[in-house]
Amino acid sequence: VQLQASGGGLVQAGGSLRLSCAASGRIIGIKAMRWYRQAPGKEREWVAAILPNGMVNYVDSVKGRFTISRDSAKKTVYLQMNTLEPEDTAVYYCNINTVYGESWGQGTQVTVSS
Repeated sequence: VQLQASGGGLVQAGGSLRLSCAASGRIIGIKAMRWYRQAPGKEREWVAAILPNGMVNYVDSVKGRFTISRDSAKKTVYLQMNTLEPEDTAVYYCNINTVYGESWGQGTQVTVSS
């Protein structure tokens, strides 16, 4: 499975961005699709997840601001990010976990200016 992330950019605090993660290849036995982020000098952290049954979950710091969703027909997962804060600045990565293992996208930079 190959993942292509896009949608990052530079935005002012309080603004919004929508990240996309398009999957290609043969996708079987999905366990979850997730977004992670890695800020400069910090470890990669999990941000949001969506399960095959539609259940979603978020790290506390983004609850109420970020929304993960999917379009199964397009094999794409989205991360709508609202009310962005400078602390959200990071490279965002999408991840898919299947019964055969996991794959990562290449990352997309999100920069939030104060």
